[in-house]
Amino acid sequence: MASRPYRTVVLCSTNITRQNTESLYMTKEQLIQFEQEIAELFKQGKIRCPIHLSSGNEDKLIEIFKHIWPGDYVFSTHRNHLHYLLLTGDTQGLKDKILAGDSMHTCSPKHNFYTSSIVAGCVAIACGVAYGIKLKGDKRHVWCFLGDAATDEGWTNEALKYAAGKDLPITYVLEDNNRSVCTTIQQRWGTDGKGIGELSKLMVYQYTCGYPHAGVGTFIDLDSMWKDDK
Repeated sequence: MASRPYRTVVLCSTNITRQNTESLYMTKEQLIQFEQEIAELFKQGKIRCPIHLSSGNEDKLIEIFKHIWPGDYVFSTHRNHLHYLLLTGDTQGLKDKILAGDSMHTCSPKHNFYTSSIVAGCVAIACGVAYGIKLKGDKRHVWCFLGDAATDEGWTNEALKYAAGKDLPITYVLEDNNRSVCTTIQQRWGTDGKGIGELSKLMVYQYTCGYPHAGVGTFIDLDSMWKDDK
């Protein structure tokens, strides 16, 4: 499958002008080092669950997280490691979760951070949280990250339209790595998918993921490794 840079589409129903550099915990180098460590642990058979790494996405995410303030809600996906680290800075806590088999659902309620292993699983929930915030007159903001495969789900479009129509305090960030597992947008839609970037209030960025959809790109014989552990 031919690779292409990631593009991230951001749907903003409110104007983003603030910057919160004080709470940005991780540098690009630290993010890369963490994912490399996780990749090595996976190769060694120490992680007995799927992992979804996102090498190549650091620069764009760092810029986005400069706008996320303490108290904001962040909803993520199965590919959530960088989001978690940029919000919390808790490398050991995240490593413990991954080793425990929780790579795809690294929730941290005290940071208002929630994930789902279901494709587009948080999209409508995030919309509801934003609606609740607006009803209460709260000043907090909701951020919801999703992959391009989430746009294949009907409730994603419903949530985007509702958020825009009700002018909710939410930002949807679509991280487009041109694959639903291993199927490209062209194969799924018969189009390059660029049209989504022409919707109202959208901006796009791209990056090339340095890892496959899941794992690290090499076969890991866990059966042999597990027998050695006994």
